[in-house]
Amino acid sequence: MENVKGWRRRPQVHQVTDARPSLSEDIGRRERNYLIKMGIRLICLVLAFTVPAPLPVKILLFAGAIFLPYVAVIGANAPQKQPPVDSGMTGTGQNEIPRHRREIGS
Repeated sequence: MENVKGWRRRPQVHQVTDARPSLSEDIGRRERNYLIKMGIRLICLVLAFTVPAPLPVKILLFAGAIFLPYVAVIGANAPQKQPPVDSGMTGTGQNEIPRHRREIGS
């Protein structure tokens, strides 16, 4: 790749700034979040039965034990949020790959 004057041109570098994490990383993140929430639920349930606490505290612990599974499942199934697009990355001379062609290997 030499131009007329004999200088070598720099190769054009494309950056993938909005690529999603791999499937195994995404599943691992979801599993960790789910297990943490279910662990908190277990602690709420055990404390609700074992700790001699006033009735409002026990109701709060039971509410945590009842509603945390719902929150955990919804959080585990939620799609990952896209990272914010940095407007400073697309400057003059940088070509952006169209959204429908961002997969690798095509």
